[in-house]
Amino acid sequence: MKKNMGLTDKIIRILIAVGIGILYFTGTITGTLGTVLLVVAIIFLLTSFISFCPLYAPFGLSTCKKK
Repeated sequence: MKKNMGLTDKIIRILIAVGIGILYFTGTITGTLGTVLLVVAIIFLLTSFISFCPLYAPFGLSTCKKK
């Protein structure tokens, strides 16, 4: 897997994931929507830590700076 996520992209995803986590665990979002958003938050965290987004690959997108 070739990295296709830049630092800004990773930071934004982590902040969104943390925000969703806080909303979920404080009971602001519940039910099916809460569960779906929690799964999205986990996916955001995983893709941030490995610096690879599978949805970017088929479209040839990359937010990494060119070397």
